[in-house]
Amino acid sequence: MNNEMNDTYIFLDGYVEISKYKYAYFFIMFSAYVLIICSNLTIVYLIWVNRNLHEPMYVFIAALLVNCVLYSTTTYPKLLIDIFSEKQKITYEACLLQFYFFYFIGPAEFFLLAVMSYDRYVSICKPLLYPTIMTNITITVFLFFSWFIPACHASIPLIMLSNTKGKLCNFNIKGIFCNNAIYTLQCAMPRALAIFGVFAILDIVMLPILFILFSYTKILIISYRSSKEVRRKAAETCLPHLLVLFSLTLLSVYDISIVRVESEFSKTVRLIMTLQIVLYHPLFNPFIYGFKMKEIYKHLKQLLWKAKVVLSKNQQ
Repeated sequence: MNNEMNDTYIFLDGYVEISKYKYAYFFIMFSAYVLIICSNLTIVYLIWVNRNLHEPMYVFIAALLVNCVLYSTTTYPKLLIDIFSEKQKITYEACLLQFYFFYFIGPAEFFLLAVMSYDRYVSICKPLLYPTIMTNITITVFLFFSWFIPACHASIPLIMLSNTKGKLCNFNIKGIFCNNAIYTLQCAMPRALAIFGVFAILDIVMLPILFILFSYTKILIISYRSSKEVRRKAAETCLPHLLVLFSLTLLSVYDISIVRVESEFSKTVRLIMTLQIVLYHPLFNPFIYGFKMKEIYKHLKQLLWKAKVVLSKNQQ
């Protein structure tokens, strides 16, 4: 294998009998991607056009769903191209770029969920202070740092891996895209990179999760001591966030564990585990917020009713 700049290719060896099942792969991936785009952007559209949804909670939900679309776009277009390619390969530079966006956009969701938990905490536990705390400036700052901090974090391993291009001993990734399996390409994992990986998990995954759990624990305690109406409001607005957090945590566990257990499972099992990352969670969020958030669901029903009326008129 030539290690010249333009000739360093990484082969994606995660598919199972792709030549035999390529049409099934393409149908599943294409359908999932279209559904992800349409479902997420439909909820974002509803929040955008309805003034009664122009509240901090719904703004953060819209940001979360836009993040899901961006997250899926880091993988799906390349997957669809690979399915009909003779060889599933990617240049090392493009692989690093996909790796960067995957670990920039993915962890941003933890920060967005942390911001949403703080918003719910202020709304339920300090309702009188809510208008003065959750201002437009506060929302903008929260959104900026929700993406800025993960972007900075992801740039550090990107720089480290860029400097180790000439030290690759393997050119095959046992996966279908460039996630943390890219570390297996190295002849030896740089100690600094290994230490930073542990720090990153604590800093951009564990800390937001602990903050979220702390915020919802406080909400639970306050709600338990308050009226039935407060408890209803807390359950209605907090349950979808907790379900999404649970889904995202499972996704992260899958992603972190794939490299570490790759030798213990068959190629088929590894493929199924990898598909969980790109299929399950981006489809989960819009349905949770579309059906569990009362105000969004009301506008969604109106939109579907209008679409049904238009279709019936066109058929006449």
